Amino acid sequence: MQRRANLRMRLTPPNRGSTAWHPLNGSVPAPVIQTTRTFWLLFGLTALAFGLAGVVLPLLPTTPFLLLAAFCFAKSSPRLHDWLVAHPQFGPLIENWRRHGSIDRRTKGIAVLVMAATFGISLALGVGPWILITQAVVLSAVAVFILTRPDGPSG
Repeated sequence: MQRRANLRMRLTPPNRGSTAWHPLNGSVPAPVIQTTRTFWLLFGLTALAFGLAGVVLPLLPTTPFLLLAAFCFAKSSPRLHDWLVAHPQFGPLIENWRRHGSIDRRTKGIAVLVMAATFGISLALGVGPWILITQAVVLSAVAVFILTRPDGPSG
């Protein structure tokens, strides 16, 4: 009986009538909320930047960074979240992944073509053998991952 009372006392937030912040009483002060929103916003903008870079850099994936950006914006900026999800190029990628865990055939084809072109350019430029081996392994792994995802609702 005494153990139960001790446990209840440890789980009960101190000063129930107080408006001071405490992790157990559910009230979070405005500066903490603003700091958290700023963190998610900066993290989302960084993920968006990497996703945009991934459009032109074949070793940098676009979709995972866009998904991360959408998640971060959902926690920090409804306006940016809505913009990203409604974007004509990026919105369908996010929606297909959210609903079906899929990548559409056209996107798969473009991704594999760009990876093959990148490797071909590296060969043509005479890049060192260790770089070519590393590039071949990484690009092959990414291609296998992309090609094994479902095609989505239209595929």
